[in-house]
Amino acid sequence: MRIVIADDAVLLREGLVRLLTECGHEVVAAVADGDALVAAVVAHRPDVSIVDVRMPPSHTDEGLRAAVEARRLVPRTPILVLSQYVEVSYADDLLATTGGGGGGGIGYLLKDRVAAIDEFLDALDRVSAGGTVLDPEVVGQLFARRRRDDPLRELTPREREVLALMAEGRSNTAIARTLVVSDGAVEKHVRNIFTKLQLPPDTEQHRRVLAVLAYLRN
Repeated sequence: MRIVIADDAVLLREGLVRLLTECGHEVVAAVADGDALVAAVVAHRPDVSIVDVRMPPSHTDEGLRAAVEARRLVPRTPILVLSQYVEVSYADDLLATTGGGGGGGIGYLLKDRVAAIDEFLDALDRVSAGGTVLDPEVVGQLFARRRRDDPLRELTPREREVLALMAEGRSNTAIARTLVVSDGAVEKHVRNIFTKLQLPPDTEQHRRVLAVLAYLRN
């Protein structure tokens, strides 16, 4: 894969360059701020970009805003966001760029996940292939923030489990393996989720993204 890396932490940035190069990937640009990220994506059209949320000058959400801008200028460009903390609204904003036919892979991982190299590389592959990958810690905190008027309240506990795994970017087959159930059972749960969330008929991938967005926003 051809990869752009955007992170102002020199050690992490250079560590990612070395890791990905040793795994046979090509790092076409390694930059330290949001403007440079947007320029690199436009210039190189990478297979995936790895982006830190907090970058200069204010170290708040520059990376996230730059990622959204990059996807505006280069529609469907895959983005894997790395963050030191769980910041659900950032994941929500970036996932929203998949709506309206935008598509394209999106991921949100905590930086600690990079230490689990195989897991990190698997997430990178899934995002570059157009999948949606969310850190399990993000998913866990979403459950903790449920409100009484939760539009997902109609879902059964098993359907919530399935939706949580969908939010991590898992396929139906992978969900079935995790929950130790049949593929058919998972397909039934997914259909029930779409129905209960009143998602309009569309391609399954688009409906999965809409379901994850509904999950993130509550």
